[in-house]
Amino acid sequence: MSKILEICAGSLASCVAAQEGGAQRVELCDNLGEGGTTPSYGTLAMARGKLDIKLHAIIRPRGGDFLYSTLEFDAMAHDVEVCRSLGLDGVVLGLLTADGDIDAARTRELAALAGPMAVTFHRAFDLARDPEQALEDVIAAGCKRLLSSGQAPSAPQGVALLSSLREQAGARLTVMPGAGVRAGNIAELAAASGCAEFHASARGEAESAMRYRRCGVGMGAPGVDEYARQETSAALVRELRDALDRL
Repeated sequence: MSKILEICAGSLASCVAAQEGGAQRVELCDNLGEGGTTPSYGTLAMARGKLDIKLHAIIRPRGGDFLYSTLEFDAMAHDVEVCRSLGLDGVVLGLLTADGDIDAARTRELAALAGPMAVTFHRAFDLARDPEQALEDVIAAGCKRLLSSGQAPSAPQGVALLSSLREQAGARLTVMPGAGVRAGNIAELAAASGCAEFHASARGEAESAMRYRRCGVGMGAPGVDEYARQETSAALVRELRDALDRL
């Protein structure tokens, strides 16, 4: 069975690097330091024009938990419609109730708005209280893919649950391991989980081109280096792709 590699990209440059490295799909996010939020319209439109591979976008109005207000949900619905109008291939979303269950009604509503686009339920699943029931709710809501670390800090640590979820889902939904997926562990993860799709960021340090740098003034959280960032590396993507191709 051919293995699919999805790269979580936090910029247009990272999208291009993912494609150059051999990924078959990109999940485009903003604010990866917060787990990913919805990119701007301009970023989505530019990415669609630059990529020949599949392009999915995260639908998440903010960082933090996955219990959304009516205003936030309405924004998510508009973002789904924007992605559909731009010709994206899929959206990635996740909503929970206050009691830690899948918000099935709202997930179903967004999945219906997505129309022909593929719908992935993201790692909000990993915060659900009952993974077996949560999986059934995700499937019933119309999602065709689940991104999960197996409710563990990383997919290799959660591989037992990932394997169980894959067996439970059968042909109804694709389980895609993500979090901590590297070239050095992806083969073992594939063998132990039985999964055929994998999600990774493949990021490396990207040096700022700024020559003048003002010290002691930050725009974000205290201690964050404004002149350091991470981008997807085409070389790291290629290492992941090569590891999968050897299976």
